Amino acid sequence: MPRIPERQRIAQDIRDKISSGEYGPGVKLPSLREMSAHYGVSAEPVRSALLILQAEGLVEGHQGKGVYVTGNLSAAD
Repeated sequence: MPRIPERQRIAQDIRDKISSGEYGPGVKLPSLREMSAHYGVSAEPVRSALLILQAEGLVEGHQGKGVYVTGNLSAAD
């Protein structure tokens, strides 16, 4: 079984939390540091995962403010 890249695993976990409603629209995601600790990885895979989710329209980053869930839940399904 091929090993799933960390960034894909993290992106999927966040995607699941968005579609389950754990992270609702407008919710600020945990900081990069908090997510790195939670997933046991460096900041880089977390950053990559967030970029994947941004490209999908699920989250949006605001410089200096953090990353927020968009209202676009159809992208999670």
